[in-house]
Amino acid sequence: MKILWFTWKDRKNPLAGGAEFINEELAERLVRDGHQVIFLVGGFPGGTADETTAEGYRIIRLGNRWTAYWHAQRYYRENLRGWADLIIEEINTIPFLTQFYTARERRVLLIYQLCREIWFYEMFFPLNILGYLLEPLYLFLLRKNHCITESESTRRDLIRFGFDTSRIHVIPVCIDMEPARDPGDTDKYPEPTVLSLGAMRSMKRTVHQIEAFNLAKKDLPDLRLIVAGGGSGRYRNKVMRAIARSPYRDDIDYLGSIDASKKSELMRRSHLILVASVKEGWGLIVTEAASQGTPAVAYDVDGLRDSVQDGLSGLLCKGNSPVDMARQIVALLNDDRQYELMSRKAWELSKEYTPGRCYHGFLDVLRSLDPRF
Repeated sequence: MKILWFTWKDRKNPLAGGAEFINEELAERLVRDGHQVIFLVGGFPGGTADETTAEGYRIIRLGNRWTAYWHAQRYYRENLRGWADLIIEEINTIPFLTQFYTARERRVLLIYQLCREIWFYEMFFPLNILGYLLEPLYLFLLRKNHCITESESTRRDLIRFGFDTSRIHVIPVCIDMEPARDPGDTDKYPEPTVLSLGAMRSMKRTVHQIEAFNLAKKDLPDLRLIVAGGGSGRYRNKVMRAIARSPYRDDIDYLGSIDASKKSELMRRSHLILVASVKEGWGLIVTEAASQGTPAVAYDVDGLRDSVQDGLSGLLCKGNSPVDMARQIVALLNDDRQYELMSRKAWELSKEYTPGRCYHGFLDVLRSLDPRF
């Protein structure tokens, strides 16, 4: 089978995240099973225009973050019209609207999350208002397509915007991290340590995590905070100011961008990971940290309420504020028995999220659309 996959970024893109890992893990396994896969994606500085990976799938990079949508439809019309047996259209903020220009190929949408609230954090006025208003309009146009997603939160979102429940398929996520051998054997830092990990973007609310640390530190004098992740622009500057102003800045380690090995080490050695996102599709860093025996204290929002089983693999902050997050940090780190139980449960649950299980769920959906898979 020939599969044409529209998405705005690939795993080599500097802005790539968990979705791109999952996409290309699935593509690799499709190729291994004898299928052909071509990605049409946005370009980035230094990115090769046309690349066939070692795993056997092809990536064609067109335009940039914003122009990829126009270039993709043009490239399709001129070079790939009628080539594919199946089109996968991934919607991340902006749709490709392939149903209006592709031939008669079967199509499935891949939507990890909807963006509604995120527009007000990641885009400036008036584009944030425009994006917020346009999202329900394009979802209405696309509602008759089959759709793959990764969480019950996004499934409920799609139903709210008119998608038929029978056309929404939820598949399990997967992580690219070997679980710790046993959470009881991990070499945690000697001082209680909380971890803020990920890109410094407004919708991730890194500043909330720093404020929560400042509050929790009053009750846990030995508490440390590690902040790791790249970023640029105004929000990164805001994070750096928050660190500089903290009365406990000597107990905050800012590491900047880190590689996969350092990420694994931080997740293994920290006692808690903090996640304060406005919204997630799932929140892969929660499951990755869980695989290292590290529970999460997270805001109770879409995606995170899927990846965190409240009271079992971590704690959700019902108030979604630094005050509530600090309260949860203190409560959990002051209760050794609860912490040990939660650490082990998080580790056990994380073992379910394997690439193999994700692929089989994905393949089941494709087979329901075309038995030739």
